[in-house]
Amino acid sequence: MSKSTKSQWDFGELFPPSPGNSGATGPTESRSEGRTILSVSELTTQVKRLLEKSVGLVWVTGEVTNLRAQSSGHMYFTLKDAGAQLSCVLFRGEAVRNRSVLQDGQKLLLQGDVTVYEARGQYQLIVRTVELQGVGALQIAFEKLKQKLAAEGLFAPERKRPLPEYPQRIGLVTSPTGAAIRDVLHVVQRRNPALEIILAPCRVQGDGAAAEIAAAIRLLNEFNLQLILVTRGGGSLEDLWAFNEEVVARAIFESTLPVVSAVGHEIDFTISDFVADIRAATPSAAAEIITEGVFASREFVAEAPGALRRMVRQRLEGAVTEFEQLQGRLTRAHPRRRLDEFLQRLDDLQTGLQRCGKQGIKERQVTWQNLATRLSRVRPGQLLKQRRELLKTSRHRLRELAQVHLRNWRNRLGATEARLRLLGPEQVLSRGYSITTDAATGKVLREASEAKGGQRLKTRLKTGEIFSRTEE
Repeated sequence: MSKSTKSQWDFGELFPPSPGNSGATGPTESRSEGRTILSVSELTTQVKRLLEKSVGLVWVTGEVTNLRAQSSGHMYFTLKDAGAQLSCVLFRGEAVRNRSVLQDGQKLLLQGDVTVYEARGQYQLIVRTVELQGVGALQIAFEKLKQKLAAEGLFAPERKRPLPEYPQRIGLVTSPTGAAIRDVLHVVQRRNPALEIILAPCRVQGDGAAAEIAAAIRLLNEFNLQLILVTRGGGSLEDLWAFNEEVVARAIFESTLPVVSAVGHEIDFTISDFVADIRAATPSAAAEIITEGVFASREFVAEAPGALRRMVRQRLEGAVTEFEQLQGRLTRAHPRRRLDEFLQRLDDLQTGLQRCGKQGIKERQVTWQNLATRLSRVRPGQLLKQRRELLKTSRHRLRELAQVHLRNWRNRLGATEARLRLLGPEQVLSRGYSITTDAATGKVLREASEAKGGQRLKTRLKTGEIFSRTEE
């Protein structure tokens, strides 16, 4: 609360002077020996009116503590800083957009009316507007944009493009007066002096910087380049915020050239880092990544002449050795002599082939004669006749054996049937016996004690059945 605000307060309203000639007093005040005495309620009411009139609607910043969300929907909390604290209330019916950011430990900027809660005699702030303050607001905005772009696929790994191994011309988006351009040029001069750099100068912080960065990226896409480097030196989150703007992210995503993002220090991450094809920790690191192919090949190129000379010398030595070996073989065996040896070998093979052919034909003739002799001795017609006679005899014997077995089984079946008929209940009944069972259950009664009084019985005779009921 500023001193200028205090100077505007009229403390005379807190204790108004009594009328000089009327002697009238308030409804609850009393006079004693020239003193004006107020009740607690009157004093509190006057303080409340004074605060509401003199202070009224104010903006105040601080850290939220002791947050309580009541079942009624009202929210009570304390706003504090290093030296003081202020009770605050946010009523349910108040149209506040950022109600969800009210959390313990959150640093906020609040607008509200200063008043007094008379029941406790405590002054408080009735909150009308809630805003995030400083780095906290930027961080939340950063996370929201990051989630939005990730959902759209701007960070997808499959869309990342590899950098050319030996770039010849690259585009550079940065401030022409910053430390980043000096770091990049120093590394490129040391590692690949032949690399051509096209600078698209722009502001890298402040209002309008994001639009300039996006325009520079789009401009460099019209040149015949291999890649684009977007960079700046370190700074606070506010300083780096231009690289967290959506317009820059869209420009990097739409670039037809691969983009390397090197913003801030190693611990700094921006939206442009996530959208770019390659993220470098620092501007110097980005320059090293871009020139890595050429720098790594310098050693190979430097050693190439010596390696080439060694390879040529080795090939020549090998060719000389091979030529000497061929020359020695040629002097030891003349080609004409080798040819005569091959011709002699061919004659030997031809003679052996003819001998083998004649021997094979002779062996086949002997085999055929033996087979013809065996066939004439066997006489197939006579053998076939004997086999037919044997088949006819076997068929006749099989038929006789089947008839004998059938008669035996019929006799055994008749004897078994006669025995079964003698043992069956019909034979017993035909001799004057009967079978008595329970009419309901069909249980056979073998003893008189098994019957009960009034039980219905069924008696089976040889012919027919008799139903009866027991009396005793």
